[in-house]
Amino acid sequence: MDGQTLAHAVATGVGDAFDDYHARFAAISRRAQQRFERRDWAGARADAAERLDLYDACIDECGRRLAALLGTHAHDRALWGAARSAFEARIDGLIDLELYKTFYNTLTRRFFRTRGVDPAIEFVALDIEPTDAITRPVARHSYAVSEHRPTDTFMRVLADYRFAVPYAHRTRCAAAIAVRLQDDLAHWGAHPVRGIELLDTVFYRERRAYLVGRVFGEHRFSPCVIALVHGDDGIRAEAVLTRRADVAQLFGVSRSYFQADLPTVGDAVVFLRTLLPNKPVDELYTVLGRAKQGKTERYRSFFRYFQRHPGERLVRAEGTPGMVMAVFTLPGYPLVFKVIRDRFAWPKATTRDQVQAQYERVFRLDRVGRLLDAQPFRHLRFPRARFEASLLAELRDSCAGSVTEDGEDVVLSLCYVQRRLRPLDLYLREQTGEAVREAALDYGQAIVDLARNDIFPGDMLLKNFGVSRHRRVVFYDYDEVRAVGECTFREWPRAQSYDEQVAAEPWFHVAAEDVFPERFAMFMGLPPPLAAALETVHGQLFRPQWWWQLQAQLRAGEWPDTPPYPDALRLA
Repeated sequence: MDGQTLAHAVATGVGDAFDDYHARFAAISRRAQQRFERRDWAGARADAAERLDLYDACIDECGRRLAALLGTHAHDRALWGAARSAFEARIDGLIDLELYKTFYNTLTRRFFRTRGVDPAIEFVALDIEPTDAITRPVARHSYAVSEHRPTDTFMRVLADYRFAVPYAHRTRCAAAIAVRLQDDLAHWGAHPVRGIELLDTVFYRERRAYLVGRVFGEHRFSPCVIALVHGDDGIRAEAVLTRRADVAQLFGVSRSYFQADLPTVGDAVVFLRTLLPNKPVDELYTVLGRAKQGKTERYRSFFRYFQRHPGERLVRAEGTPGMVMAVFTLPGYPLVFKVIRDRFAWPKATTRDQVQAQYERVFRLDRVGRLLDAQPFRHLRFPRARFEASLLAELRDSCAGSVTEDGEDVVLSLCYVQRRLRPLDLYLREQTGEAVREAALDYGQAIVDLARNDIFPGDMLLKNFGVSRHRRVVFYDYDEVRAVGECTFREWPRAQSYDEQVAAEPWFHVAAEDVFPERFAMFMGLPPPLAAALETVHGQLFRPQWWWQLQAQLRAGEWPDTPPYPDALRLA
């Protein structure tokens, strides 16, 4: 084949590979309805893990086919430049052309081991907001809400979303939805709800299905998410969310990704931005399961901010320095960058590879709103002049295995990027009154929620938890995360003699997997009044019996339910 023919063959091969990936992604996502109908929660978790692996599997398959096709031309840059042009023409006008471009870029980076960005062979458009060009409306159902018979409208809504299992009490559910919306939006006027529109696609995650859309009054609209559960008596509406803060938490970065069989993604992202205008585009792509596109959009967003604020320097993130990670940020931007240190101070007995494995492990867990998503970025490049001097010195000294300097740039071979939260220890010092007590109790609830999903955080120090802008406590330090089933929870041995009572070190054997819940309070570091409040509300955390019972439940496959909203939002 001549060069032009070969370039078109590459473009066709990559396009076909992405179409295959998208079809397989959709097939897994479609299974979510069956899992929900059968209450097959273990199968739903397996599907989520399978889908996380799918992107890299499809990239590897396509890479092998292209390598066989190209032979000695596999690293011909001119050929790949021509293939990029052919590929761009092939996808022109598609709603999800940005997803195609990211897939193409991933392949070029694998072939050429690209560090940074290579505009000669990659698609590079760092200064655009790609969804701004999408004008096609996403598929949705629209309903007018009768002033006198609102329940009838929601009967039609539930009838339009059919499952293989019947609704337990469709009329009762419809009436409860109508009453909740009237109550929540009563400040809009005497007849607040005039219409509702919901995406055709049902969103699934954990044990719930969600109808996602918006509700309209005469002059305004609000998000509207109807949560459905499948209980012993059938399917029923469990909650209605109309406040942006509640919907934002449902779509938050501390939760696992939705299973939603969307024919195209970009138009859905545009719609979701109308519900959550403060939610970054990258987080919307990510929570829809398009993690690679989320990384692309996150990099774009950061690059734009970085370029527009040339006087802002990279500095150490606020909080107690970690023994495993060096953490830095831009003061005005809501992200932190975490780089693994070369050496870990005592008593950390882990390795760099183990830390990476832990972050990969968390990526695959059901995060139940309590584990912050962490995206790995490789070969990130920053201008050396943008680093505050003491931060650069720290990176050179303690992270030399991850840091190289190339001309005027600093290159990080691996760093993890997370949303920036306020460290809990700082938050508790800064706040007063009820806010402090609420945070301390939610800290305990976070540990409970994690444990009930077979996640033991290990290091419970306050500095390893953060508080979100919605005042939710989230864990973000993963080097000691374990499954609850991997721990041996023990009662604290009682001294049998005076010598044992006064011994400076434990006089009994402690294995690596041993955990003593009665001693948790010593390591939490809460002030006595907050420690007492935590003991009153979450006293089970300090009793090994509770952990033993939980382990037995998990072994039997009885995973407790962890609703993603407070009881106050449940329907009567």
